[in-house]
Amino acid sequence: MIVMTAPAVKAFPLNYFGIAFGLTGLAGTWTAASDALEINRVAANVLWLVALAVWLVSLVRYFRGARTARQVLTDLEHPVLGPFASLAPTTGMLYGAALSHYAPTAGRVVVLVMFVLGLGVATLFFTRLLVRQRDIDQLHAGYLLPTVAAGLIGGQSLATVGLPELGYGSFGVGILMWLLLGALLLGRLAFRPALPAALVPTLAIFAAPPAVGGNAWFALEGRPDLFQHALLGAFVLLILAQLALVPTYARLPFGLGFWALTFTTAASGTYGIHWLAATGVPGADVLTVVVLVLVTAVIGWVAAQSVRLVLSGAGRLPRRPRPVHGRTLRSPDREPVPAGHARSATE
Repeated sequence: MIVMTAPAVKAFPLNYFGIAFGLTGLAGTWTAASDALEINRVAANVLWLVALAVWLVSLVRYFRGARTARQVLTDLEHPVLGPFASLAPTTGMLYGAALSHYAPTAGRVVVLVMFVLGLGVATLFFTRLLVRQRDIDQLHAGYLLPTVAAGLIGGQSLATVGLPELGYGSFGVGILMWLLLGALLLGRLAFRPALPAALVPTLAIFAAPPAVGGNAWFALEGRPDLFQHALLGAFVLLILAQLALVPTYARLPFGLGFWALTFTTAASGTYGIHWLAATGVPGADVLTVVVLVLVTAVIGWVAAQSVRLVLSGAGRLPRRPRPVHGRTLRSPDREPVPAGHARSATE
């Protein structure tokens, strides 16, 4: 009897969307620096195009591997990698905001479409937290992405395309969820077993909200105010903690999970550039260049190491199980590797 099987396909783990997310952050830092230094945005625009290409390729690779709506839903509900799904529409909001500087109507449409998609992912994520019991040891800083990061970046993007009223609402969601999930996350990190090595780089995400929120507040309000100063205080504390964690990161074997460091790095650099421009401190231009070089060096290092890893074969994509008449066929030499398997988180 001949059994018909579908060919095995390579899964695209959801945390790999962090690559495009980090590159958009770098493009955003270059954009902020170009504006502050009053220079041409050519380099920033090139980075936006590179990031856009990576994002589009990531979407194609993911949906080529997922194939069915049921598989997409399964990936979204994965307790470890599911939260990273929100990076796809959140990154899209940033592209729309960047596009709006050259094509306002098109940029607004992109932001609105991606905002609605992000809202759908955030709603699914939040309702699952309410009704699905899970092991608290599976909690990691990536849980801040679907509601906190998406909400704050939504506020920034909506303000950029001329929709500040929606932007304030999105910003409010981000701040609320930062307070709720941030406290829960700190409790898990402080009183439960340490994160597995593959998830340690996600600790960088824990420091992102004040920088991302601060950038959004600059987009919404412009000049610094009392609330912006409060965000700055939180930012300083969390960034100092990240600097103290550098030896911990340095001891880890490199994996594609290190892209979790990149958007926090970029958002922090952008936030610093906004403050330098807003306050006009002596030597602001020189300090802006220093910040830009540091952010580019960190993300450039992660990108270079990622290329080296992929070329070595260690960063290859895992394979999904092959369906046989609705069932999973186990490969003779390995267990089936669903999207979001622990192996994916280590690469």
